[in-house]
This record gives sequence, structure tokens and C-alpha cells, in this order.
Amino acid sequence: MELLRRLFTGLKLRINEAKSAVDRVSRRKVLGYSFWYAKGSVVKLRVAPKALKVMKDRVRLITQRNGGRSIQQVVAELREYLVGWRIYFQLADTPKILGELDEWIRHRLRALHLKHWKRGRTIFRELRARGMSVEASARVAGNGRRWWKNSDKMIHLALPNQYFDRLQFPRLKV
Repeated sequence: MELLRRLFTGLKLRINEAKSAVDRVSRRKVLGYSFWYAKGSVVKLRVAPKALKVMKDRVRLITQRNGGRSIQQVVAELREYLVGWRIYFQLADTPKILGELDEWIRHRLRALHLKHWKRGRTIFRELRARGMSVEASARVAGNGRRWWKNSDKMIHLALPNQYFDRLQFPRLKV
């Protein structure tokens, strides 16, 4: 760092000490990307943790269950945000994390669906209409107010990933 200070002073340039550092590549981030070491000490790009947190906060805001919007409106707003986000971070070499983000967002959308159906009777009727068994529909409808818990395992039969594909929900993992 001292060498850089001398070189830049000779060029009449200033160094922003708060942003500049000489450090391992795995400890630094640049424009929302950070770096990691793959097998064979190959340095690869990933989405920085802070950028992931900002994205998750934005998705939470869009998919909050008290917005009073239809699922189509929520998916349209998500599409608008996620397509741009994915294009910006297309260089990231982390398909597993992007796949986990896809699952998490679809989980939130399933919870939003359950919240829209409100009562146990409606939940039961809608799940039966989408092909779930009587027992599974009754179990989910019996816990009608536990949207997050109910939107995890069994509801995949009624609201599969293809349902969200038909709504044109963009996948992050390509």
C-alpha cells in the first residue's frame, strides 16, 4: 500500500483510504461481486454477501403477505426486478446459491397463495382443485394460518414449479 501511495502521489492522484486496500482476493468485493477459490486454486466470482442481503430484502418487500395484490401482480413485479438482477450478476459462478434463491422465492410465493385463500375451507377447496389428496389438503387447511410452514413440502403438489413458469416467474439458475 505504501508503494501505491508513492506512485499515485507522483502522478498527483489521491487514494481513498477507506475504499483501498491490499488484501487477499477472497476478502475483497468489487461492484457487488466477491471472489472465492474453487478446486485447483482457481479464483471465481460470486455475488457478494451484502448484495445478496439487499436482493433478499427487496424480494421480501415485494412478496410481503399484506400487500393486497394478486399473485400475477407480485410475479410481474418480481420479474421486473429479478431479470435485471440476474443479468447484472450473470458472471457469478455459483449455480447452487442461485438455485437456493429460486426455491426460497417460490416458497414465499406459495405462502402468499395460502394467505390469499385466507380460510381453511377455501384452502381445502383450492388444494383439492389443484390435485392434492383429501388427507394432505385437510392437513394444510387445518393449519390455515401457518402460511410459511404449510408452503414448504406438501403444497408442491398443488403449486409445482411449472405453475410459476406459466406465470412467467424468472428463474435465477439458468
